[in-house]
Amino acid sequence: MKARYQYRIYPTDQQQQRLAQLFGCVRVVWNDALALCKQSEKKPKSTELQKIVITQAKRTTERAWLENVSCVPLQQSVADLEIAFKNFFDSCKGNRKGRKVGYPKFKKRTSSQSARLTRRGFSMKENGGVYLAKIGIVNPVWSRELPSEPSSVTVIKDCANRYFLSFVVEIESIQTEAKNSSVGIDLGIKTFAVMSNGEKAESPNYKKLDRKIRKLQRKLARQPKDSRRRNLTRIKIAKLHNQIADTRKDFLHKLSTKIVNENQVIVLEDLNVSGLVKNRKLSRAISQQGWREFRTLCEAKSEKFGREFQVISRWEPTSQVCSDCEFKWGKIDLSIRSVLCPSCGTEQDRDENAARNIEQVGMGNRHDSKGALRDCKTTSVARPDEASKITAALAR
Repeated sequence: MKARYQYRIYPTDQQQQRLAQLFGCVRVVWNDALALCKQSEKKPKSTELQKIVITQAKRTTERAWLENVSCVPLQQSVADLEIAFKNFFDSCKGNRKGRKVGYPKFKKRTSSQSARLTRRGFSMKENGGVYLAKIGIVNPVWSRELPSEPSSVTVIKDCANRYFLSFVVEIESIQTEAKNSSVGIDLGIKTFAVMSNGEKAESPNYKKLDRKIRKLQRKLARQPKDSRRRNLTRIKIAKLHNQIADTRKDFLHKLSTKIVNENQVIVLEDLNVSGLVKNRKLSRAISQQGWREFRTLCEAKSEKFGREFQVISRWEPTSQVCSDCEFKWGKIDLSIRSVLCPSCGTEQDRDENAARNIEQVGMGNRHDSKGALRDCKTTSVARPDEASKITAALAR
């Protein structure tokens, strides 16, 4: 299986100028090829695009400076555009799972920049350096060793002017014994994850950084476009966003590694995040959690360590059914955090009960949810005559 290993680099001033030229050429080739596709009635093939926007363009005075960079990242830029169109067409035809993929967009200078090089465009040195074609030798900060020879490397410059090398390598699956047989995980906002075994993982607090971002965004809105001070404010905002993203990524990596190492079967619920973020009061907090990123990490690490990863349907009433007797009490308000089951008399914590139901459904230890339906219809909140089952009403 393939994996990405990313490392920070600190290029010299001369190398930064060469990288800026490389990113500009890659961006121009992408935009020229995309503009040509939009003008054509039928989309040209990748080989035709490379011939027009690279080979023939180098002979013109307007694009003669494309000769100053390696041809490898330019060809990969056209190949990446071909993949973007393939994903778009597959999404339109319904052959691609997940959310709808939009039409490819033009690249901007102020966005994150990247250039991908195959084995023809880079080489690994014995002293730990990496040679990039027409850029020179850069020295990554090796936080860990590469498990195998990389097949490609991507040079990345983010919006906060940080530089990275991202290697694609081949890794082997590791078979280890797990301490627990299975675990169900219920994801939330304040408490990021509640496990079926009673463990909880608190989400990092992003409020302080979020307030700084809002303050700088108001300042950015008052500054004139294309001004020097506006550009400095934009970089400050990007650095704060990166700080939040790095904190979240570190938390998600540590949590997902711990869960995968300790459990043989990991069961999650398929959340409708795009629908949840439509809630104006919770959209910002939900977006900062990274539920989808956590699911992707758990799935990838489960494949690496030989674990089984399952996702149950989003329509399973995990928070409406008692995990002990399977009695369905119906929908309850988010402010109600504890429920007293009117059937078995067990006091159930809302999140822990949902986590246990997720595990039971994923492991096949509970029959279909339709079998737990009551005779009467469920309501949006608990009915007044059922107030005895509510034992605590704490704000989420």
